[in-house]
Amino acid sequence: MKILAVGRNYVEHIAELNNEKPDQPVIFSKPETAILKNSEPFYYPAFSEDIHHEVEIVLKVSKMGKNIEEKFAHKYYDEIGLGIDFTARDIQSKLKAKGLPWDLAKGFNDSAPISNFVSKEGFDMQNINFSLDINGERKQTGNTSMMLYSFDYLISFISQYFTLKTGDLIFTGTPAGVSPVKIGDRLVGKIEDNVMFDFEVK
Repeated sequence: MKILAVGRNYVEHIAELNNEKPDQPVIFSKPETAILKNSEPFYYPAFSEDIHHEVEIVLKVSKMGKNIEEKFAHKYYDEIGLGIDFTARDIQSKLKAKGLPWDLAKGFNDSAPISNFVSKEGFDMQNINFSLDINGERKQTGNTSMMLYSFDYLISFISQYFTLKTGDLIFTGTPAGVSPVKIGDRLVGKIEDNVMFDFEVK
């Protein structure tokens, strides 16, 4: 099982980090050891002083495929969930300044908390609301209509380079509002009005 993630897929988030708008999806990966399940607590790592939250809709791949045409991409996932792409922003900034890969900033242990997955049936994939509250305060609000690249386009694009396998996870990008977390914070993520995860930073 692999985790593939999309950077810079929401215009306002691109602007808040002063990044350039990409002319194709920005793809990176996280190792399986990044997954944190069942709303277990996230333990703040000693190597960073600036861990940021990035809430994202996550697709779970339902069958193997490569070189998938966009018009068929919807057949390759049946469920969606919600996740956090925790990012060590201080480490990422240093790596980006040197033109180096982001792996240490993005793929560290427990950097990918994920919710349980639910059927995509009943959702309009182009109009899904999701959000993140920290200590009862709304920090991020997104809608999939705001994505530069749709779910189906992302699956098609990614599959040109990586064979997708059953159980693979695709983090589809974060909206504006990313900010640091601190020990003691409580993070609650929702898709529409449904709580998907609820965990603490320790």
